Amino acid sequence: MSSIAITKETYLQWYEQMYLMRKFEERSGQLYGQQKIRGFCHLYIGQEAVAAGALSATLPKDGFITAYRDHALALGKGVSARECMAELYGKETGCSKGKGGSMHFFSKEHNFYGGHGIVGGQIPLGAGIAFASQYKGDDAVCLCFMGDGAVRQGALNETFNMAMIWNIPVIFICENNGYAMGTSVQRTTNMPDIYKIGLGFDMPSEPVDGMSCEAVHEAIDRAVQRARAGEGPSFLEIRTYRYKGHSMSDPAKYRTKEEVEEYKAKDPVEQVKNTILTNKYADEAWFEEIEAKVKEIVEDSVKFAEESNYPDPSELYKDVYVQEDYPYVMD
Repeated sequence: MSSIAITKETYLQWYEQMYLMRKFEERSGQLYGQQKIRGFCHLYIGQEAVAAGALSATLPKDGFITAYRDHALALGKGVSARECMAELYGKETGCSKGKGGSMHFFSKEHNFYGGHGIVGGQIPLGAGIAFASQYKGDDAVCLCFMGDGAVRQGALNETFNMAMIWNIPVIFICENNGYAMGTSVQRTTNMPDIYKIGLGFDMPSEPVDGMSCEAVHEAIDRAVQRARAGEGPSFLEIRTYRYKGHSMSDPAKYRTKEEVEEYKAKDPVEQVKNTILTNKYADEAWFEEIEAKVKEIVEDSVKFAEESNYPDPSELYKDVYVQEDYPYVMD
């Protein structure tokens, strides 16, 4: 039984959230092609249902931590499009003050803990964030997202074991988009059902349809209920798909056009739009209004980023240690 019901308002919120994620990512891709955005850039296009379902099944106080495909989750958690775009530009007004770029979005205010470039590096950190909530007794949980490639890291096994021993309120989420960079899951394991890894630790684990906001919401809601009730961690393998390459430098020649088109037919943004129209939750005029609003937000974020300043060189020595007068060797 879902503790947070899926209502008309949920569908309307899902559409607006996912449309913003989609348009922000599309614009980011264009700007990367224009060399306005440098470095690495990993787009979330196609995976929006994972973020939308996770957001509707959790509370603002719950922590999110993820890998380097982080723009959409940051937007969903409440980090403004302005801060996100400025960070992509490396500007001082970015959510990480221009020091992190695409892979290292962060917002303490919104309980968004990154944005991590080391594959699997966020897994023990996610358990740590949840342990802190358990220690403080604030009834918050942490959702720790990872890709299918990260589950091969030894840190996952160590963390799963410790999380179960200590009954930590963490939900481990594998966003399985089928390819670890360009290597399919079938080529990296003789057990392609990734969720079964959790069963070896006696951790509640299940596969989830990652192209369905409803399925994601319900699975995460169940896991959150267990965590808040003191029943410990869960592991969800959310099977999703990215329509673009691993990063902007990836031509994605390792998969067929037919495969991509098959998943585009399951586009979560279009699925939610169809549900809204079928149930008459809103009309075409509402969609036009939302889409115009989102496009304005995205273009405003680009203008804001363009007009913002780059960080002063002195910022190199700030936000590294808590100690403000840390004795750096400056010469």
